[in-house]
Amino acid sequence: MPRITPVHWKDLEKVFLACGFRFARQEGSHRSYVKEGALRPIVIPTYVDVPVSIIRHNLKTAGISRDEYFHLLEQVR
Repeated sequence: MPRITPVHWKDLEKVFLACGFRFARQEGSHRSYVKEGALRPIVIPTYVDVPVSIIRHNLKTAGISRDEYFHLLEQVR
């Protein structure tokens, strides 16, 4: 299985939008996404390279597996 590497925030946004999340609000350089049934919003910073730790934390919060993440990332690129 490939390693999770830093990605551009727009690619990460596309992954979460494909999972049913919708844009809720933005404060500074941080965008929040919500989904019905999700316990907490997902926060994506508008960085050129979003760090792996943030990607992993957001995947865990959203309940998305690594396999599903790589599948969605491949589709949106």
